[in-house]
Amino acid sequence: MDPIEFLLSLEVLGMKFGLENMRRLCSALDHPELAFRSVLVAGTNGKGSVTAMVSAALYASGRRVGRYTSPHLLRLEERFVIDETEVDTADLRAAAGQVQRAVQTLLDRGELEGPPTFFECTTATAFELFRRAGVDIAVLEVGLGGRLDATNVVTPVAAAITSIDVDHQAQLGSTIAAIAREKSGIVKPGVPVVVGPLPQEADAVVAETCQEHGAPLIRIGRDVSVEAALRDGLTFVSIATTSRRLRNVRLALTGRHQASNAAVAVALLDQLSRVGLEIEDEAVVTGLSAARWPARLERLRWRNCDVLLDAAHNPAGARALADYLREARWSDVTLVFGAMRDKDVSGMLKELLPLCAVVICTTAQSPRAMRSTELGEISVELAGSTVRVETIPEPRVALARACELERSVVAAGSIFLIGPLRDILR
Repeated sequence: MDPIEFLLSLEVLGMKFGLENMRRLCSALDHPELAFRSVLVAGTNGKGSVTAMVSAALYASGRRVGRYTSPHLLRLEERFVIDETEVDTADLRAAAGQVQRAVQTLLDRGELEGPPTFFECTTATAFELFRRAGVDIAVLEVGLGGRLDATNVVTPVAAAITSIDVDHQAQLGSTIAAIAREKSGIVKPGVPVVVGPLPQEADAVVAETCQEHGAPLIRIGRDVSVEAALRDGLTFVSIATTSRRLRNVRLALTGRHQASNAAVAVALLDQLSRVGLEIEDEAVVTGLSAARWPARLERLRWRNCDVLLDAAHNPAGARALADYLREARWSDVTLVFGAMRDKDVSGMLKELLPLCAVVICTTAQSPRAMRSTELGEISVELAGSTVRVETIPEPRVALARACELERSVVAAGSIFLIGPLRDILR
């Protein structure tokens, strides 16, 4: 089987938590994860943005840097970035082939309980890609949780927890404290941890975990100050840490919520000086102002219509989107919305409906997607007569319908909706 097809074939196996398979796979590959230093970024929301900012700043400083994120919008290659460029498909195939052979060897020997998951194998592929490319440092976005996530086989030089909110309750627990315990599983002895603004119960769990491991804890809002302003749809920040002061920096990523993400990124970069990776202010500013993280408050033009794309897939993400729309003075919008069955759809819609004149519910391109008719029923129940609700199963048709209504259009929800829509818009 083609190595890339091999990776994609594993998606049907779903998720499985635990590090034993990942450790055995890394051992069979002769430990590619030890070939470079790493930074580990966890969180409910904002971890992809922080990963992108830190990676861009490291690259601007002259380092050879790898970046691993998930999920991808359309192409598997998007997950693997070296020096701010997606890996070549041929290089991905070669690294994935190495992982495929290692998996088969382990299965033949009976050293795996069963086939590793898609995420375990893509993570191992990232490690192999970064080793082959000779990166100095890799910035790794945690997939889900932290404690048992495949990325947690590394010992990072610094780590971050961007935010903690309710999401993936089936896997991580139903309370903020339980979710915080899973995410704080990335804390390692002596390794500094930067945290964004957290709910009190989450902060207490993370602080206790850091104390147990002798890990320095750097809190945004307490140890690092940040001020933000939104002007003409752009976000500007001023950030002060113990070692640097940045003033009026324009962020590449839009939205007031990106200010705390930027502060986490700057504080993480400060911590790298502990291991001899000094990052000049100029490179930090470049990282903040040049980071690329598509489909997060990304504004595009299509059929003479302004379309704002945002992969807001949980209530906290929807709240950030709603705050941005209010500050940018977008109201009475047409919302194209699609979500997965296991998400808090009502929680998301409660945040967004007050800003909508029309909601067009559609079905994201995934077997786990909630059907447009079900989304429509929930929307009608929540909105009553204040918002017109339509259901159009096909996302392309839903987008076209939205752009006919002569309003600003917002497309939000699952990445399985936003990725294909972005492809259409571009």
